[in-house]
Amino acid sequence: MKLSRHQQIFTQNLALLILKANCLGINLTLGEAYRTIEQQELYFYRKSIRVEDHELELISAQKRTQTMASNHLKRLAIDFNFFIQHQLLYKHPLIDELGTYWESLDPLNRWGGHFKGFYDAPHFERHIP
Repeated sequence: MKLSRHQQIFTQNLALLILKANCLGINLTLGEAYRTIEQQELYFYRKSIRVEDHELELISAQKRTQTMASNHLKRLAIDFNFFIQHQLLYKHPLIDELGTYWESLDPLNRWGGHFKGFYDAPHFERHIP
């Protein structure tokens, strides 16, 4: 299957996920979706850019990714922010339910709350083996 077809399926599943979140009482805002290779390198090598007085400075930062093969690079991943009763949360039983729902939509869908080794609740992706 071509990458563009995977992206189409991913987008259709996202529409269903957003509707499900609404039904569960979870209000979503968008986090990060597409990521450039340069952004991925910054995250992987624990770097960040600070802008001060119109000058850019590369600084050390917390590592924000475990891999250089992120599905964000392929437009097959998105991060969400979860608001439940007007409170920003990343751990809540309703978020777990939403993650399980995401994975039930398609066998290629993965939720970051089920990753082995680290918990990434905001992350929803379509994984191409």
